[in-house]
Amino acid sequence: MNTLSVNQLSLTYPNGHQAIQNISLEIKNGMFGLLGPNGAGKSSLMKTIVGLRKPTSGNIIFNGTDVTQNPDYIKKHLGFLPQDFGVYPRVSAYDLLEHIAVLKGVSDKNQRKNQIINLLEKVNLADFRNKEVHTFSGGMKQRFGVAQALLGAPKIIIVDEPTAGLDPEERNRFNALLNDISRDVIVILSTHLVEDVRNLCSEMAVMNHGKILIQGNPGALITELENKIWSKPIDKNELKQYTLHYDIISQQLIERALHITVFSQEYPKGFYSVQPLLEHVYFHTLTQKP
Repeated sequence: MNTLSVNQLSLTYPNGHQAIQNISLEIKNGMFGLLGPNGAGKSSLMKTIVGLRKPTSGNIIFNGTDVTQNPDYIKKHLGFLPQDFGVYPRVSAYDLLEHIAVLKGVSDKNQRKNQIINLLEKVNLADFRNKEVHTFSGGMKQRFGVAQALLGAPKIIIVDEPTAGLDPEERNRFNALLNDISRDVIVILSTHLVEDVRNLCSEMAVMNHGKILIQGNPGALITELENKIWSKPIDKNELKQYTLHYDIISQQLIERALHITVFSQEYPKGFYSVQPLLEHVYFHTLTQKP
């Protein structure tokens, strides 16, 4: 069992911006979802975990080793799948994986070959091993990204906005692949897409302004909102008035009518009850004042 402990971690950049504020997390094997809007501090936290940024205070313990003091330790066991690789060289999938494997320290040629073939089969790209990666579809590129992230048998994998731009079929295939991988390693899924976390993660946290606002099991967090989420169609001109009197967590235009969703401990007159979803947990958390 792999464990990652983030203890009272803070990071302040030289310009004075505090990107991470006293964060503590405990993560074990499986999928962990880190939700938050753009600019929430997710990328800064990921960079600090993998040793690209040295924290201002606090520490990170990975499998018993303080990686804030020894960042090379986590780098040896790390796989990373960025949102976009950028420019792909005009080389085959096999040759690019071999190059990445060498960079990751897989020095034995036979071991590299076996790893690459097994991974291409795992991500369903074995038939395209000789095809240049820059010609792949978006979903194929993401599956190739998983293969390169798994080279060297990592114990922790960080995935950044993995399903952006994928069609529904590729998205489902990709999510199933991530779920399979997470049985034996830690997979941290950094995203602003609630649906990905709802479908994949057994544990999650919502982050904004450098802070962890809430964390726990998605199902348990949803249960806490039972009988507290309400909705009502209103005239758009009434929105300002409702904003003054209700905790509005989301708005949606349906058939030209504006439907507002509010959080309330008690039944608000004129509203109807809504079964809570993870989206409600997310939006309610973000709308709460510090």
